[in-house]
Amino acid sequence: MRIIESCAKCLLDKQRRLSDDPAFLKEIREIIDNRSEDDSAPYLVYLFRKVYEKHFGPRKPYAETKRKYNNLVLQEEELLRRRIEASDDPLKTALGYARTGNYIDFGAMNVVEDDVFLKLLDQAELTERDLPVMDSFVRQCETAESFLLLADNCGEIVLDKLFIEQLLKRFPHLEAKVMVRGDEVLNDATEEDAVYSGIDQIAKVISSGNAVAGTVYDMLSDEAKAALDSADIILAKGQGNYETLNGQGRHIFYAFLCKCELFTSRFDVPRLTGILAEENG
Repeated sequence: MRIIESCAKCLLDKQRRLSDDPAFLKEIREIIDNRSEDDSAPYLVYLFRKVYEKHFGPRKPYAETKRKYNNLVLQEEELLRRRIEASDDPLKTALGYARTGNYIDFGAMNVVEDDVFLKLLDQAELTERDLPVMDSFVRQCETAESFLLLADNCGEIVLDKLFIEQLLKRFPHLEAKVMVRGDEVLNDATEEDAVYSGIDQIAKVISSGNAVAGTVYDMLSDEAKAALDSADIILAKGQGNYETLNGQGRHIFYAFLCKCELFTSRFDVPRLTGILAEENG
C-alpha cells in the first residue's frame, strides 16, 4: 500500500518522539525520501528500528505491555465466550470481537486506553455494511479445506482464538493455522504470545520468520510462504497486514479498525470504525 505524504510525515514524527538526535533523524529522512512505490509503512518501520539500534542500542521491549493486554483479555475470555455462544450467530459475533481487539496497537496509536478498549468491546457487533463480506466468507468456508489467520497484536490474539473456536465449530473440516511475527516488534504477537493465549491448542502456529509488523512476502520464512500460498481462506488482521498485502493479487479477507488518517480517508469512515473487506485478487 503506497505511502502518501501525510503518512510519511506521521512516520517521521513518531521517530522524532523517540529521539531528536540530528544524525538519527537524518538517516530516517533518507529512508523516507528514498522509499520505493512498493515500500509499506511496516517495512519502513522495520528499517527505522535498525537505524535506532545502530545509534542507541536495543529499544525497550514491550514485554510488560504485551503481558498486560494478554492478561486483560484473558480475564474477559469466559464472559466473552458466553456472550458469543448465547448470540444468534456465534461466528459473526466472535469476528466482531476479534476485529475490535485490533484497537490494542502501539504502532498506529499514540495512546491505548483500557477503558476505551473495554467500551469498544461492548459495541463490537458487525454492521449492515459488513454482512455481504461476512456472507461471502461463510460461503467460501463451506467448501474450503484450509484457513490461515494472519495475527496482529497481543490481547487481540486471545479474541482471535475465540473466533477460530467458533469457525471450527461451524466448519470442523477446516485445517486452521495462525501466522505470528517471527521476532519482537512493538506489541505484535509472537509464538510465545500465541502459546500464552492458548491459540496453539486449536490451530497450528507459524512464525513469519521476521520482525516486520506486517506480512512482506519476500521476507517470509519458507514455511510461512507455503502457508500463505496454499491457504484456501486467508483472514488478515490489522492495518499492517493490510498495508503489506493489499494490491498483491491475492484473495484475502481483512479485519481491522481504522486508527489513522490514511485509513479513515481510504474508507471514508470516522476513526476507530471497524472494517471487514474482501480483496478478490
